Amino acid sequence: MHNETLRPETTPNGLSSFSPLIDSAKLAHPPGTLVDRYGRRITYVRLSITDRCDFRCTYCMAEEMTFLPRHEVMSLEECLQVATVFVSLGVNKLRITGGEPLVRKNAMWLIERLGALPGLDNLVMTSNGSQLDRFAPALKAAGVRRLNISLDTLNADRFKAITRIGDLGKVFNGIAAAQAAGFRRTKLNAVMMRGINDNEFGDLVQFALDNELDLSFIEEMPLGEIHGRQNTYISSEEAREHLARRFELIPSTESSGGPARYWRIPGTETRIGFISPHSHNFCDTCNRVRITAKGELYPCLGQNDALHLLPVLRDHPGQDAPLREAIIASMGIKPFGHDFTQQMEAPQVVRFMSMTGG
Repeated sequence: MHNETLRPETTPNGLSSFSPLIDSAKLAHPPGTLVDRYGRRITYVRLSITDRCDFRCTYCMAEEMTFLPRHEVMSLEECLQVATVFVSLGVNKLRITGGEPLVRKNAMWLIERLGALPGLDNLVMTSNGSQLDRFAPALKAAGVRRLNISLDTLNADRFKAITRIGDLGKVFNGIAAAQAAGFRRTKLNAVMMRGINDNEFGDLVQFALDNELDLSFIEEMPLGEIHGRQNTYISSEEAREHLARRFELIPSTESSGGPARYWRIPGTETRIGFISPHSHNFCDTCNRVRITAKGELYPCLGQNDALHLLPVLRDHPGQDAPLREAIIASMGIKPFGHDFTQQMEAPQVVRFMSMTGG
């Protein structure tokens, strides 16, 4: 790891960039790629194309949400330009997120073009599954390689309570449609909530095994002003201890390019992952940034610092150079890490998960 001192410089568009005071060749990263001030190369971008969703999950949104007006949301063309510039800077994995990305009108127009970008090796999507019955074949044809589907419970009444308005049957149909379209290694994401779904962890694993799916359990994150979260938090270690009573879990060194740490169940192809932003901070290997639907570039999910790309896009329409400079400048505000544990009762990050795209 490199702890070089950075020197701020002013770019033509007035943004601050950061130049390392050491020879860039010593970073051992290809020239022209994104490297932050701690020597971490950025290869993974999570791009939110909408803040809207057809669910209202309790850990993700307020019950009464105020969504962005259309003029404050990046157009699909602007989303494509942002993604194209990131790929030109060495990003090879792009995750499409929301809200629910498939409720965005004409989302397939964008996804088809992203799938054709030279140098983008891994186009993936996170979805709640509700629209996959309609879109799974088109997503596969467009070049989406893998899907993540949020599923916190197998109980229809509990699902309705967690999502407020969701229909579990639509999600099951979406999973089946993804499999029929040829998607493999589809991953379920389950947010762990004490007193809500903690008695289903074993059943969720069994569902994944029965349907040849992967599954990641996620520690609840303190994003947005959602009260009572400190009472529902469960650590990954506690969840693994619970699962070990029913399944043999073997640690694995596999990686999907994200923050999950995986375990295997002997005799199966299923991977069980744990994403642990509280108990097992993974910041030292962070390789990702997030772009919100309104063009905010967040170098860290657990911090409020952001660079606003929308003004750059609209002040210089169709021009990649100013956008490229702004993205490179954002590496200077990427922190070494976050501390969610200190934020459980009074979150410092007041935006909701749906606004950041997960």
